Amino acid sequence: MTAALFPLPSGTDTQQLSLLGDPRPVRTPATLWRVWLADPATRQRFEAKRYRRGPDQCWPWIGAISSTGHGSFRAASLPGLSRRGTVPAHLYAYQLEHGIIERLGWSALTDPILCHRCDFAGCTNPHHLRLGTATDNRTEYLARRHSHSSPLADTRGTAGLSRAIAAAIRTALTADDPAHIIDQCINDAIAAGRPLSLW
Repeated sequence: MTAALFPLPSGTDTQQLSLLGDPRPVRTPATLWRVWLADPATRQRFEAKRYRRGPDQCWPWIGAISSTGHGSFRAASLPGLSRRGTVPAHLYAYQLEHGIIERLGWSALTDPILCHRCDFAGCTNPHHLRLGTATDNRTEYLARRHSHSSPLADTRGTAGLSRAIAAAIRTALTADDPAHIIDQCINDAIAAGRPLSLW
């Protein structure tokens, strides 16, 4: 049983801003997260939209991709604000493994956010994700964005890279290609967006 399935202390009403960067952020109560993380049907739909590889490799999201390059997962269809039941796929993946994060991404620069150790926004491997701050995330971005091999340097941008990898995987899965061919398709999709280099 994962930590996400254990309830929070009674009376705890933590909320998260699920659509980070959205002009109208949506606060998602912990009660909803507990339902979405524990529901077998929701988890099965989630797993069908990510491509699992080795434990140290990125697990690309092959469903809908947001403008920031992150996976978008419709955990539930809720009335009210548009896309209210849609959450970032990497946030769902992290909490499925590690439990619910309290007060994620509110307003202060010191509030916790999820950072990708691998710099690939479309990754849903919980071991490639860590809690940090907006300042940490920005510092890491500035330090690594010019590295030729970094996903942050992709000429298509983060969304273009995530969409190219997802399309390559979906095509290979439709063709019933073996894992080593799918890995080559992923590598080809990554290489297509690498900046030109003189060395």
